[in-house]
Amino acid sequence: MPLPKAPSKKADRVQAPALAQDLKPMKKPAAVKKAAGSVSRAAPASPLTAPPPVAASAPALAERATPVLAPKPRTKTRTQPGEPTKLFVLDTNVLMHDPMSLFRFDEHDVFLPMITLEELDGHKKGMSEVARNVRQVSRELDVLAGAMATQSLLEMSKGLPLDHSGHKEATGRLFFQTEALPTTLPAGLPQGKADNQILAVVQALKERNPGREVVLVSKDINMRIKARALGLPAEDYRNDKALEDSDLLYTGVQQLPADFWERHGKTMESWTTNGHTYYRISGPLVPSLLVNEMLYLEAPGEAPLHARVTEITGKTAVLRTLKDYGNSKNAVWGIAARNREQNFALNLLMDPDVDLVTLTGTAGTGKTLLTLAAGLAQVLDERRYSEIIVTRVTVPVGEDIGFLPGTEEEKMGPWMGALDDNLEVLTKGDGGAGEWGRAATQELMRSKVRIKSLNFMRGRTFLNKFVIIDEAQNLTPKQMKTLLTRAGPGTKMVCLGNLAQIDTPYLTEGSSGLTFCVDRFKGWAHSGHITLARGERSRLADFASEVL
Repeated sequence: MPLPKAPSKKADRVQAPALAQDLKPMKKPAAVKKAAGSVSRAAPASPLTAPPPVAASAPALAERATPVLAPKPRTKTRTQPGEPTKLFVLDTNVLMHDPMSLFRFDEHDVFLPMITLEELDGHKKGMSEVARNVRQVSRELDVLAGAMATQSLLEMSKGLPLDHSGHKEATGRLFFQTEALPTTLPAGLPQGKADNQILAVVQALKERNPGREVVLVSKDINMRIKARALGLPAEDYRNDKALEDSDLLYTGVQQLPADFWERHGKTMESWTTNGHTYYRISGPLVPSLLVNEMLYLEAPGEAPLHARVTEITGKTAVLRTLKDYGNSKNAVWGIAARNREQNFALNLLMDPDVDLVTLTGTAGTGKTLLTLAAGLAQVLDERRYSEIIVTRVTVPVGEDIGFLPGTEEEKMGPWMGALDDNLEVLTKGDGGAGEWGRAATQELMRSKVRIKSLNFMRGRTFLNKFVIIDEAQNLTPKQMKTLLTRAGPGTKMVCLGNLAQIDTPYLTEGSSGLTFCVDRFKGWAHSGHITLARGERSRLADFASEVL
């Protein structure tokens, strides 16, 4: 394109005719001519009304605005540009289960039927966990509704931005049901039931938004089955799960490859300090390691290697050999490790630098016995902690036996049968002292063990205590957080549980507080986890845990 004639004098301007003559408009590309037409950006459409027709696509608008010389690679997002976001209709039980579920759907929109708000209002009274969650949901909804400028029905029908209350990850909008949605359900479904009213709302939204995916989110299995029977998409609320599959849970143990010494021996450094041998390795194995993870290498004809990862710096890791608690000379309160995983567990339990230990495993793997022996050894022998505190969730396996008289510890007594059984095992080792000696030992041990109820943990602080949380698989993530935040200076917390024996309703292996604890604390320098693999209780218990 030729430039206009340059001015001949200083501070002179280019003449307008020259500009009009020389600067001619460029020709539009063929693709732009086809997409010609006036398009204006519309406000977000309400799901209660049909979406307005779109005259041109987003790529056509971009091409009309500025000519592009070369196509640029598109950035990958959750929803592709131009693709409509989903509309999730929440059941009441989702909000009762997770009060922050409104903000867990990223860029997608959330719809609340009027019957959901009615059910929330009916469950807001009381001191239960459900009532507290309902009140928190009501406060969040009040904050979102208070952000409206005009407080009008028209503005509410357009949706409320979910990121107004500080949850920047939620970029969608919240829609309330502002009008009656007439629809026809099968005659076999009672119209007055709350679940059926929610299904009617989902069906009406699906008919009014044919180009958009409307999904019902519910924790109720029967509700999802009825929705699918009516041809409505339904999903479970999965944001409350740390893992989709419990088999993916971190075990805390990793087997080294058979060629470990050949592949890492050339660049390895080793030294010995305080009876432990240290190895600094570098290579392809380091990215797969976590701090306080247990490693083992057992090959026929060679000395076994049992080590713990103590440090990871860049592309190098430091391994430290473990103390052999399987040897009777290193027995803890008369208890020696019977297998490899028990030895790993005792190394974590006896290490004062590890503040949190989680032990999982089937029945009879020795979780409670090892923990109680390690606690007594560090309370009575080493005087590292002042006393042992034991607590657990009081969830009955069968029918409840009713009121329990007595003080707090007396009420917790029937729930602590496992503690009494293990204390009896630990006192039998003192056979040379006679009956009076065993009775004195048992009385001394009981004086250092305190049984506390989970219901009175709020606001407490444990100083220099050895805290055992038994049956931790029955804890919710919020209850687990409440317990772990009670730890003060010099306190060690031990969580025990079997994820295959969850007795709390609405808890699964993926949403248990113990699963959250194991998954969130893996790799922290002051925590460790071991999954005990082999039962040591009896051959009957081992066989029953496998076949039943």
